[in-house]
Amino acid sequence: MSSKNKLQRFAENETFSNLFQVGYEQLQLGPFPMKGQWNKDFFKNENPIVLELGCGKGEYTIGLARHYPEKNFIGMDIKGARLWRGLKNAAEEGLTNVAFVRSRIEMINYFFGKNEISEVWITFPDPQPRKARQHKRLTSPRFLNHYADLLKPGGLIHLKTDSELLYNYTLEIIESGGHNMHYATDDLYATIEEMDVKRIRTFYEQMWLAQGLSIKYIVFSLGHEG
Repeated sequence: MSSKNKLQRFAENETFSNLFQVGYEQLQLGPFPMKGQWNKDFFKNENPIVLELGCGKGEYTIGLARHYPEKNFIGMDIKGARLWRGLKNAAEEGLTNVAFVRSRIEMINYFFGKNEISEVWITFPDPQPRKARQHKRLTSPRFLNHYADLLKPGGLIHLKTDSELLYNYTLEIIESGGHNMHYATDDLYATIEEMDVKRIRTFYEQMWLAQGLSIKYIVFSLGHEG
């Protein structure tokens, strides 16, 4: 994408009322106004809030919002030019149960309050294959501690990935951390169960399936220790 197109998208992003982008310095000056108040001040209802991390173009966030109008969805990513696509789709389809946050995932606790989130989706994140960077994996204990602060008790965490490394790593973290496994498969589309998770496929997911790669899927909740 050219620099000109990126600048155009950044400018258009400023016009969307469902995009929240607050810099680190601003967050240090005071609490983010929507923290703990998303249902009351933005969505104007008490429906469960589902958060997608590293949402990219928002394909999964938008897909979930279409299928579950009785829930609210927030996609989070640092790339504003990517978020533009999700924002456009939400506006064109008139989806009122969708919002986006432009920020690094490490900043998640600045944006959401305790027990404010019902579910977390992590869809095809960077597996961070180098062992020295495994603390950057979105299912590492470091990030699970972040999620523990904002998930409701028993709140579900979904991981969808094509990475065998990340899949096996996450299984180990769940077991060693005493977390609660609800479902795991190393080949989602080979299973016979009718599952809603199969209904939404991102562009890259379809591409990987066409290449013969298997899609891994895990659902778990945090154990007592969080």
